[in-house]
Amino acid sequence: MSKQLHSFQAEVAQLLHLVTHSLYSNKEIFLRELVSNASDACDKLRFEALNDAALYEGAPELQVRVSFDKDKRTVTIADNGIGMSAQEAIDHLGTIAKSGTKDFMSRLTGDQQANATEQGQLIGQFGVGFYSGFIVADRITVESRRAGMKAEEGVRWTSGGAGDFEVENITRPERGTAVILHLRDDADEYLNAWKLKQIIGKYSDHISLPILMEKEEWKEGEKEGDPGAMVKTGEWETVNKASALWTRPKKDITEEQYQEFYKAISHDFENPLAWSHNRVEGNTEYTQLLYIPAKAPFDLYQQGKHAGVKLYVKRVFIMDDAEALLPGYLRFARGVIDSADLPLNVSRELLQESRDVRLIRDGSVKRVLSMLEDLAKHDSHEAAAEGADGVTDVVSEDDKAKEGKYSRFYAEFGAVLKEGLGEDFGNRERIARLLRFASTAGENVSFADYKARMKDGQEAIYYITADTLAAAKNSPQLEVFKKKGIEVLLMADRVDEWALGYLQDFDGTPLQSVAKGAVDLGKLQDEAEKKAFDEAAEQFKPLLAKLKEALKDKAEDVRVTTRLVDSPACLVVKDGDMSNQLARLLKQAGQQAPEAKPVLEVNPGHALVKKLDGSVHFNDLAHILFDQALLAEGGLPEDPAAYVKRVNALLA
Repeated sequence: MSKQLHSFQAEVAQLLHLVTHSLYSNKEIFLRELVSNASDACDKLRFEALNDAALYEGAPELQVRVSFDKDKRTVTIADNGIGMSAQEAIDHLGTIAKSGTKDFMSRLTGDQQANATEQGQLIGQFGVGFYSGFIVADRITVESRRAGMKAEEGVRWTSGGAGDFEVENITRPERGTAVILHLRDDADEYLNAWKLKQIIGKYSDHISLPILMEKEEWKEGEKEGDPGAMVKTGEWETVNKASALWTRPKKDITEEQYQEFYKAISHDFENPLAWSHNRVEGNTEYTQLLYIPAKAPFDLYQQGKHAGVKLYVKRVFIMDDAEALLPGYLRFARGVIDSADLPLNVSRELLQESRDVRLIRDGSVKRVLSMLEDLAKHDSHEAAAEGADGVTDVVSEDDKAKEGKYSRFYAEFGAVLKEGLGEDFGNRERIARLLRFASTAGENVSFADYKARMKDGQEAIYYITADTLAAAKNSPQLEVFKKKGIEVLLMADRVDEWALGYLQDFDGTPLQSVAKGAVDLGKLQDEAEKKAFDEAAEQFKPLLAKLKEALKDKAEDVRVTTRLVDSPACLVVKDGDMSNQLARLLKQAGQQAPEAKPVLEVNPGHALVKKLDGSVHFNDLAHILFDQALLAEGGLPEDPAAYVKRVNALLA
């Protein structure tokens, strides 16, 4: 085909505008991204060639070549991997095809626009690191041919990073892709072999493929006054270790190398909170290198999001996002698993059925949970450093480095971890010990913390779920607990009520929602309080009957309660029923929720309740009482206009 001009997808044009205006605070990242893409292209060829060896075209040695030309002011990153057809070049380099594009772009261009580091991280995570080349280049040329296609079916893609790009057919004898960066005037530092080698060593040393650069040697000047120069010899040398990082002994890998490997596979700009590198031998043999990130990716809650673990078999890349290797609630983990036992042609379907994969999965889950337990143990190390004898323990530098990391992790991923209560029965107790909540007594409270503070005679761990933390803190259902100084866990994540449905107790102590069932504080209520309640229940029987009749379309029952101190009424549901909050969340998500009427509980000591008896406005007051209780828990009256009309009538 002759040259064809195409317009970038709107989101790409927007992205390129950000990139060309110094989006990345660290410009040299462009080389890491492009070398990583080249390595991925070789991995893909190796995988496709498992079923079709002809794709190697007689050249099975895979490699990446980095070169520069001072006269032409270009840097070229070339690979002999899978390559692209003309249509693939148009699709891959001109559009962002992933779902979630709109959210991705809004994150890039919203309030966080000034945060170049976070935006760079988003670009990398979204898999469009190719565009980072425009940080240092005012024009990029890509020449490619897909493995297995004819030489004359090569393609050249060219763009200046503005609103369009040009595509034309070329003859390209070799398969693979060459990305040619035409450098900006301020990017001369990258026309230097030492600088390029230094960047490769820093960011790409872990890549298992050889990264080659042309050797240089010093040549003396031929004329007097000519200082001489470095000249290329025509020979190529490997400038990285060219061995997969996870296959090396741990003692030979520095902390910085572990961190840079994480950044390369996750496209994250922040260092990980923790990592674990192990070789497992036994019924199945595999190596795992797993990381706990410090920052949640933008698509963490995107439907169908898989775990960020790469699967290799005998150091041959098999697939990204191998969801069979980690359950969904650990999808935040990143890393590599390299099996010595799985077949090279393993498919996603076979992964679901493989006994070896189940063993790898179980081992990887335990490893991730162990890392989290270690972080949690050190999270409040300063508070725990002083022993029972008042003597401060010696805290190692390694322990100090871990302080506060679990709080960082939990702020980003706590809601995801809670999903494990419903997904992983075998590890439910370990997961429960890792959970943290706000409470009426403080922040970041664990179930173990709560149990240690329980009052004498307290028989349950009390909690409340609500739409927001403020709604939970101010709920009328907490009044008697606050009066008696009983701690209540405050839960405001959407997943909380669903997850707590799978956890009936912690270490033998039952969990009890303060918004379900009649309040029963057992030994925490004295005989005088119980007697007063029984008398009020008997005295208010006629009034309760009238209220029940007036609210028969709204309330399952009406009863007096001891849980209220300052409020006139509140709504609760029967034990075992779905809470009003969860029912609202399901309806908002377009799902069906069981229609269950709540129970209205009234405070017999409140002036408004006392005023009900004999009032000419009894019916209006009864409905106002119900609707106010609904508002207090975050709901809305079924007929807001009728509610306003009743309140106005009484005020007038």
